This record gives sequence, structure tokens and C-alpha cells, in this order.
Amino acid sequence: MNNKTIDARVLSRMFLAGAKNLEAKKEWINELNVFPVPDGDTGTNMTMTIMAAAAEVGSLGETDMETLAKAISSGSLRGARGNSGVILSQLLRGFTKSVQKSENLDAAAIAAAMEKGVETAYKAVMKPKEGTILTVAKEAAAKAVELAETAEDLDTFFQAVIAHAEETLARTPEMLPVLKEAGVVDSGGQGLVEVFHGAYDGYLGKEVDYTQFSGSKGPAVTKIDAQTEKDIKFGYCTEFIILLDKPMPEETEHEFKKFLMSIGDSIVLVADDEIVKVHVHTNHPGLAFEKALTFGALSRMKIDNMREEHQEKLIKDAQKLAREQEKQEEAAIAAQPPKEVGFISVSVGKGMTEIFKELGVDYLIEGGQTMNPSTEDMLNAIAKVNAKTIYIFPNNKNIILAANQARDLTEDKEIVVVPTKTIPQGITAMISYVPEKNSVENTENMLQAISQVKTGQITYAVRDTRIDDKEIHEGDIMGIGDSGILAVGKDRLEVTKETIAAMMDDDSEVVSIYYGADTDQAEAEELASAVEELYPDCDVEVNAGGQPIYYYVISVE
Repeated sequence: MNNKTIDARVLSRMFLAGAKNLEAKKEWINELNVFPVPDGDTGTNMTMTIMAAAAEVGSLGETDMETLAKAISSGSLRGARGNSGVILSQLLRGFTKSVQKSENLDAAAIAAAMEKGVETAYKAVMKPKEGTILTVAKEAAAKAVELAETAEDLDTFFQAVIAHAEETLARTPEMLPVLKEAGVVDSGGQGLVEVFHGAYDGYLGKEVDYTQFSGSKGPAVTKIDAQTEKDIKFGYCTEFIILLDKPMPEETEHEFKKFLMSIGDSIVLVADDEIVKVHVHTNHPGLAFEKALTFGALSRMKIDNMREEHQEKLIKDAQKLAREQEKQEEAAIAAQPPKEVGFISVSVGKGMTEIFKELGVDYLIEGGQTMNPSTEDMLNAIAKVNAKTIYIFPNNKNIILAANQARDLTEDKEIVVVPTKTIPQGITAMISYVPEKNSVENTENMLQAISQVKTGQITYAVRDTRIDDKEIHEGDIMGIGDSGILAVGKDRLEVTKETIAAMMDDDSEVVSIYYGADTDQAEAEELASAVEELYPDCDVEVNAGGQPIYYYVISVE
């Protein structure tokens, strides 16, 4: 081919072919990993990142360069997973930002875009390390710039750039001793080279069945020794997206990076107008979450123990078997005649989930204050419950709307959304169900029952503020009731007792205490004893809720 330029149609084809080639090679790339970390599944992480963008690109059809660029940039950023995935998303982000206003791209424009991608990726990584995907990308871009001025056609230009990228990849073991010791090249760099190869096939218009290469064998892999595994300084790979309340200024972004450096390493932080993607290795994931919550809500949170890679295959095999068994069970249930009534509840925490299961809830949706299930999550749950009438307990005021939308979109089943705003209300609603009554009567009973439930939640403040005439400082313990702040202080048990006192009245009969993931049973029992002494006429129950963020969830009925 003697083409001197490419348009959006060809670039789209190249991108999709690059994504497909990476996907086909992901398991081989995973095997190149030498570090004892779950996020070392580089091939998987890069594939999930690029395929998120490919899904958006694939839905465009005929498009222009600007629309294509936005789809690649947005899709890869939101789908970015792992260090390598985030870096790949930044290479794509910088590249697309450079080309989005162009109609056609020649060698010079492509070279400039590659340089912009490298610049963007290096900025995202706190301590760039040579001998990685960054080096391969940088050297490929430098070669592209060198060749751009004299390139007669894109065919020879692309071939030369890819050849140089391969040469650089082959030299990565000389740059990183751990690669040399293990006898492998850098896995992230290999992934990028596979994207280049696929993109070149796309440029040529080849229809390649990449799956035939999925079993390709790379160099033998020597895993890192046990002593190196013990020497890992920061044990948890922590990733999340912040859905910003407002755009993050550069000064704030810099301060946030400094904070992350104070609690960990391997930091990648990418800020956009609406979201911030964060990757950090730390011994205290909770501190990263707490700080991030001051900027907005959290999404796609993921924590991996980096000292357990030797168990990864066993875990994956078990998960695969569990998924297969779950599919078989779902198929068996779907084949049966539908039952009259089913129940769906949103839950958070292992203990809360077990309580709902014991009460007879058919399907539990994991979610809560910091992770609100979507309408699609609700629809998926409805599809899996084989019943004519299904009651949904949202258990959070922010989830009720999504549940209502799912109800309105469901035509083959009667969906009843009971507007429970807290998990204790959901538990009470489920207990109030009477099989002999119809849906109208049961809904009335449930609404009456949940109106008698008062809920208090004990958590911590993430910033200084003033609410309900109460001065609150970062780190204070807060008791939050159904309509506002009930108590503030430094002592967890004292604040909890004050919160309960504010909830009690002459008609109160039962106090239920659900202790969270960061609270132990002994402290919860101590609290229960104190409450029994204060309110001898009330029954006091203690349950292991297992919920994150909230030390206690209290209900008074």
C-alpha cells in the first residue's frame, strides 16, 4: 500500500484490530509477569481497558475523527484497570487528543500524536520506571518522529516504527534486572507491541483470525522467589474512580498525589473534568478511600492482596466453576414454572446479606451508600427471579428511583417497589410479608411497618463542616438519623449511645444493633449491655452486619 494518509474509518479499523489482537494474546502476556501481584495480570488488565473503548467504538458505525477520538479516550479511561491498563488509557488519551480536530492523518500527525500520548502517560505515573511499557511507547514515538519527515508512505513508516518497538521491547531485560533474572521481556511493553501489530493488520485491511495465536508460547517464565515476595513494602493494590463533585484543580491534584505517596507507591492518578482514576499500592486502602471521598463519590473500587499471586490460579478456577454452577442453577430455576412471589433486596456486608437470605430473599444485589446499583442491575436481578410478583427492597433513598425505573421497564412480571430507605427498614418489610395476603394488602402492611422503624448509622467525618447546628471536624464520629445528624463526638460508643437516645420514645420496644466490618463483636456486646441498662423495658439484639464505612447500623422499633 502506498497511502500517505488515513481517515477516521481506517483509524477505527486499526484500533479495533489492535484491541482484538491484544485480547487474543492476553493469556500469554499474563504469563510474562514476574511480580507476585494480582494486578500483574497485565494482559487481562490491558485487554479490559482497550475492550471497554472498543465497545464504544464498535457502536459508532461511520463516524468522524472527533467522535472516534472521544469514544476511544472516554472508553479506555473508564475501563482502565491496573497500572498497565491506566498507562495504556493515557497513551490512547494523549494520542486521540492530538488527532481529534483532524480529518486525515499523515506520518507527521501520527508521530506527533504518539509523542502526545507518551507525554500524557508519563505525567500520570508518579515515578516512571524505564524498561516498561512507557519505554516501549517512548522509543516508538521517537522513531516515528525521526521517520515522519522523510516517510514516502505509511506502510513502510508503520513497519519501521513497529520494528523499533520490538527492538526496544527486547532490550527491557537490560533495563530492569528483575526481568533479566526471570528471563522475560516487560509484559506491558509486549501488550503494546501486540496492539501495534493488530493495528497494522487493520491498516492493511486484513481479516485476521487472532484466536489462532491465543495459544502462542512466549519465553519461559520464572516466578519471583519467596524472599522477594516477603519484601513487598505495600501489600494492597487499590484502584477506584472518583466521580467528582466539581473539577479538580491542578493544585488539589498535586496535593492528592502527595497524600497517596505518603501512604504507598506505584501511584497512577489521572484527572478528567468529571472523574479521577486512581491506582496505588498501599498497606491502608481505607485511607485512600477516605481521602478520595472528600472529592466525590467512589466507583469501581478494587483491592487485591499482592502477596497472594500464587493462589491466583486456584481462585480463578474456583470462580469459573462457581460461575458455571450458578449458570446451571439459574437455567434449572428458569425451566421450572414460576412461583407466585419472589423477593429482591439491596444489601451491603456479609452479615446483612445472610440475614436477608435467612428471611427468604431470592436475590441480593450488592450495593449501598457508596455503590448504588443501577437500573440495569435491577433488571438483571428481576430476570433471575422466576416469580410472577416480585417485591424489591432498595434499602437506600438513592436507589429507589432506579428500582422504580426497572419496574416500569418490566412487562412480564408484577414488580412492587417497597420504598425502604435503610437496611433495617428492608428487614422489617420482609418480616411483615404475609403469604396469605395479596400484593396490595402486603404493600400496605409493609409501608405501615417500615414507618415505625427508626434508623441510626454511626460513621466518621471526612472533612470539617457544620450541619444541623453541629460543628463537625474531620475524624469525628457521627450518628446520622433518618432526618439528620443526631450526635457528634470523639468516642464511638458514646456517640452511638447518644444516637440511640435521640431515637427512643415511649413506644420503643426493640433496639437492633448491626456491627460493621471495622467493629468487633466484643465492643458490640459491650454496647448492647449499656443499652439494656439504660432501657430495661426494651429487647436489645446484636447482629454481625459486616457493612463497610458504618461502624454500627441501629434500628429502633
